[in-house]
Amino acid sequence: MSAPVWERSVEVATAAQTQELAAALGAELRAGDLLVLTGELGAGKTTFTQGLGEGLGVRAGIISPTFVLVRIHPNLPDGPRPSGPDLVHVDAYRLESAAEIDDIDLENTMDSAVTVVEWGRDRVEHLSESRLEIDLHRRLGSRPGGGHQSVPEADTAFEGVLDFEDEDDDEPRTVVFRGFGPRWAEPPAALPAGPDATRTQEED
Repeated sequence: MSAPVWERSVEVATAAQTQELAAALGAELRAGDLLVLTGELGAGKTTFTQGLGEGLGVRAGIISPTFVLVRIHPNLPDGPRPSGPDLVHVDAYRLESAAEIDDIDLENTMDSAVTVVEWGRDRVEHLSESRLEIDLHRRLGSRPGGGHQSVPEADTAFEGVLDFEDEDDDEPRTVVFRGFGPRWAEPPAALPAGPDATRTQEED
């Protein structure tokens, strides 16, 4: 698997801040963008996707697509981004391979929509040469002296978690963004710069 071009972590204190961050990102997205969203139960995946939809200007009512695999939220002609892309929201938890992703024909909408895939890691990378990976981590405790627990490794932290219901609350969260491919050669403007922003590849 290729390494990300850059990585950036953003701290959010509430569900409202999570949604605001996502809305700012959604306003920058364009047709053909692929986002891979990861997070355990209650991490804020639904809230984040709702924020993306707000920024994209698509029809409200975004919920987890766990039982239907794919939900399409059309752009609103009288919304903030008329003629903008639709939002295709996918839950890939029950899909075990890239071949099963192909069976749901995401290629038919990739060029005209923004595609957000929950649990898509190691399943959707073949769909686009560029992708934005977004991991949401709950703060599950504190260390003595006020420090927080370290964020678990993204590749292993969420294995075996079945996200039937994403009950977001106002626990602090860390949202980790990683950019892959030429579309995400630089972090989006919606992400605040800070000490956690790192380049992971040398620029050509």
